[in-house]
Amino acid sequence: MDAPDNAKMLIYVVDDEPMLLELAATVLQPSGYEVKTFIDPTAALKAFAAATVRPDLIITDYAMHSMNGLELVRECKRIHPQQKILMVSGTVDEAIYRHGPVRPDRFLAKPYQSKQLLELVAAVLSA
Repeated sequence: MDAPDNAKMLIYVVDDEPMLLELAATVLQPSGYEVKTFIDPTAALKAFAAATVRPDLIITDYAMHSMNGLELVRECKRIHPQQKILMVSGTVDEAIYRHGPVRPDRFLAKPYQSKQLLELVAAVLSA
């Protein structure tokens, strides 16, 4: 893998399932991405709002306890409209935001293959 191309690219991963946070980090870090994980979307939003260096990408689950992924997308885009966001979900599909005012850049259905995640991350970051 070409780790230097992805070096210093920061990705926030937000999911209330610890195992899925670990999986995402395990998949992304060997490709050179810096990964910061959040089990609580409210904590992720606070970190995002306070960040002097914004993440290159936010990967968020849709179904979480305190805030859903679309609410997180809305708030992050309110703070930084150009923020790139990839939403993943095993409970909803793209129809959940298709006609809404706010949407992630891309969507990935769970369960997904590691290769699918890496390809979509690269596609969103290069767009």
